[in-house]
Amino acid sequence: MQLQNRFLLLASYFFYSCWDWRFLFLLVFSTFLDFATGLKIYKTETIKAKKVWLAISVIINLGFLGFFKYYNFFTESFAALLQSAGFKPHFETLKIILPVGISFYTFHGLSYVFDIYNGKIKPTSNWINYSLFVSFFPLLVAGPIERATHLLPQIENQRKFDYSKAVDGLRQILWGLFKKIVIADNCAEFANMIFNNSADYSGTTLLLGALLFTFQIYCDFSGYSDIALGTARVLGFELLRNFAFPYFSRDVAEFWRRWHISLSSWFKDYLYIPLGGSKGGTWKKVRNTFIIFLVSGFWHGANWTFIAWGFLNALYIMPLILSNKNRDNIDIVAKGKTFPSGRDFGKIAITFTLTVFAWIFFRAESITHAFNYIGNLTKGLFVKSAYLQTLNFISSKVGFVLPALLISFVAIEWIGREHKYAIENVGMKYPKLIRWSFYYALVIAIFLFTGKEAQFIYFQF
Repeated sequence: MQLQNRFLLLASYFFYSCWDWRFLFLLVFSTFLDFATGLKIYKTETIKAKKVWLAISVIINLGFLGFFKYYNFFTESFAALLQSAGFKPHFETLKIILPVGISFYTFHGLSYVFDIYNGKIKPTSNWINYSLFVSFFPLLVAGPIERATHLLPQIENQRKFDYSKAVDGLRQILWGLFKKIVIADNCAEFANMIFNNSADYSGTTLLLGALLFTFQIYCDFSGYSDIALGTARVLGFELLRNFAFPYFSRDVAEFWRRWHISLSSWFKDYLYIPLGGSKGGTWKKVRNTFIIFLVSGFWHGANWTFIAWGFLNALYIMPLILSNKNRDNIDIVAKGKTFPSGRDFGKIAITFTLTVFAWIFFRAESITHAFNYIGNLTKGLFVKSAYLQTLNFISSKVGFVLPALLISFVAIEWIGREHKYAIENVGMKYPKLIRWSFYYALVIAIFLFTGKEAQFIYFQF
């Protein structure tokens, strides 16, 4: 057992060191810091001393994260503020390379320390097991954000190869690769073209760009999560689910229960609830909701556009919070049915429209770019020539393969929405020939599009 964990840890460190050995040193330092402070918090008897050790871990971890990810952002923003007041500051920005996965392993370590402080778990005395928890390679780059209460016991317990779980894991990897390579990368090519030259396109083409980015960001991020979960399952681990078909949500609150689940639950447990959650009156409820959404936006990247995206989502969800309707839609939409009701379809359409609008801020290069994009979109949306330009753009640049793929993708996701991932149970009732033909079709599509330049999610972790 210990030999297995050593091998996986070495694989994780090798995976990380492929970028830069300096990043590996930072990962090891952060791991040792939280491992040591976790033991100190547990062994210390006084609450005051426990708080001191907790503060040491939080300050150093967030200090590293803040420096590498946000130093230039704060420097440039402060300089711009002084310039607007008539001063001429001269601040030096640094050419800082963001360590890969720093947001994820920082949150892994902090959750471990917080859980020990709150008495939810006891610290492990095994450095190998803890290091594997922090740096487990399938989730190191883009999540999901794991908890020590969930993953650490799996690392410590005996694991045996399970053929059925391995097959299931490979199936989820296949679906994740399809979403990333076939859908996300193809959508990214044309979304980049439109967003980077937004002043040259009509309103309907800008709408198309926003829709393409909406699919890109979901398939890119959830596709990677599927690959991570599938890889871990092959190795005998069950990671936390990260996406649950969020674009079929009937309101914004449901969307956030289904989008980037591991991050949303992390902020809920370690920020929202400690701030008081929904207790303490309306003002605290509003304040705490805005705080977690603004922090969530800022976590995704060092740009005011991410903060605006978080603020906009806080505005979206606020009416539901204040009216206590944020938990009206808990069950899967149209569960056990082929099609949704007209009412549910309308709710899905409204929620999806709000989401697409918010993604414009997420994708834009700046706040000015976002408002210009939205302004040009709304002005040119009802012009006849705009539709002709969009049809020409689709026929001459996009083609009709991508729209067909998107329609097929949405249909498969809808059919599989009651499962952990879309193709978990697709075709199981049909003969093997049909089922395997479907899998081979996905493999062929992946190979056909593998030659394209890989596109990556726009925010950096």
